[in-house]
Amino acid sequence: MQMLLYDTTLRDGTQREGLSLSCEDKLKIARELDALGVHYIEGGWPGSNPKDAEFFQRIKTIPLRHAKIAAFGSTRHAHTPCDTDSNIRALVDADTPVVTLVGKSSVLHVEKVLETSRDENLAMIGDSVAYFKRLGKEVVYDAEHFFDGYKLDSAYALATLAAAARAGANCLTLCDTNGGSLPHKVSEIVAAVKQFLIADCRLQIAAAVSLNSALQLGIHTHNDGALAVANALAAVQAGCVHAQGTINGYGERCGNMDLIPLIANLQLKLGYQCVAPEQLARLTEVSHYVAAVANLNPDTHAAYVGRSAFAHKGGIHVAAIAKCEESYQHIEPTLVGNQKRVVVSELSGRGNVRMRAEELGLHLNGAEKTVLQRIKELENKGFQFEAAEGSFEMLVRRSAPDYQPPFELLDFTVIVEKRGGNDIASQATVKVRVGDEVMHTAAEGDGPVNALDTAIRKALLPHYPELAEVRLVDYKVRIIDEHRGTAATPRVLIESARGDERWSTIGASQNIIEASYQALWDSLELPLLRAREPVAL
Repeated sequence: MQMLLYDTTLRDGTQREGLSLSCEDKLKIARELDALGVHYIEGGWPGSNPKDAEFFQRIKTIPLRHAKIAAFGSTRHAHTPCDTDSNIRALVDADTPVVTLVGKSSVLHVEKVLETSRDENLAMIGDSVAYFKRLGKEVVYDAEHFFDGYKLDSAYALATLAAAARAGANCLTLCDTNGGSLPHKVSEIVAAVKQFLIADCRLQIAAAVSLNSALQLGIHTHNDGALAVANALAAVQAGCVHAQGTINGYGERCGNMDLIPLIANLQLKLGYQCVAPEQLARLTEVSHYVAAVANLNPDTHAAYVGRSAFAHKGGIHVAAIAKCEESYQHIEPTLVGNQKRVVVSELSGRGNVRMRAEELGLHLNGAEKTVLQRIKELENKGFQFEAAEGSFEMLVRRSAPDYQPPFELLDFTVIVEKRGGNDIASQATVKVRVGDEVMHTAAEGDGPVNALDTAIRKALLPHYPELAEVRLVDYKVRIIDEHRGTAATPRVLIESARGDERWSTIGASQNIIEASYQALWDSLELPLLRAREPVAL
């Protein structure tokens, strides 16, 4: 069965606190959604701001292969003809093939929010839908607060749907706007809606998208009860063929229904056709792309597409997947563009160490136990290798009997001083050995870590000019035993890059400068060792 996917990231998703998209951002995401195979892209509310109006004009110049663009707006105002209503006129000016109209389903909102009569609300719905049908538009009617409204007054909530359906709406979308419904109630109410439309309104309800002449039922859920995807799945199984949501679940309050796991669950678990297999394999890429455009960090633990979605840490688990991957994986990760990962930590067994080393193109040759013991010793001191795969790789490389360090950091001094009204000054002095040569260098920096990094590089660059291409891109500090206050042990995580290649290294010490020194050492030595013996990453 074919499912219709309706994406509202560009409108409902931008109601997330802290998320703002420029018109250019929205155009980029729209292209990506179209490539994913989404059927409808809701571009925004053209009557609400100039940016959305600009989007609808510019999107016309971009050829889309799969998606139809929808403009979103409300039904006409009370006692206002459609021809003169500002919201309606803005939707007309957007000139999109699809118009999505939101109307009130709950008597609470009709009487307390709109402050109009029940009959006038029904007329507002019917008039607005009919107006756009006369203009040749495909009309999606969003029944706002439908599930809450049904519980308050089921007869009136159903009457609002009948008003939209009789006016010619192509799809009736049932909205759990407050996100408080439970799956069994969603299923029960969708079934009741379907029965009402068939028995009382004598309408043909689409059981599959191929029934183009039939009225489609849609679902729009929010995640306030952490059940948005579950509620959408329940609605689909009860008869909905149109699902609305956002990429990564972005949206107001706790978010909208996340289209990513919905697509994966429908297609891989329930046998629905949402997108082509090659598009399904781009789910991880699309999730991360939209997060990057939105300037938000991807959720590493997101179902299906998170970096940790198929990460294995426990020694027993890793031993099992080495024999049979499906023993601890519910799907093959590559189906959604993700990959299996073996995480190394104090909870690991020798299998974790061996498999992770093999993923890096390294062979331990029986040294698994030695490396694992060293990991446990260091993690007891505050190190954590799950997020520092570069430092794990250095442990493996240093365990080799023929390991020769390209350099040694013998000692260092860091001075931070503030005198009078002057700015704080930082200076570092280091002693470094390369082969038989020992060098003393000093450098100033914007802070103590920058000064230390600069001094080390100053000593190494004459011998290893390739280190000029290595740059520090992130520096994070976390306190391990915060109950000790300012005497707590800091853990430093450094992310370094060379071109598109990235690696993370770690240090932990009661002294934050020493912790930084440890992480810097690994971050600079690793690319030199990789250059000696390329690693398949």
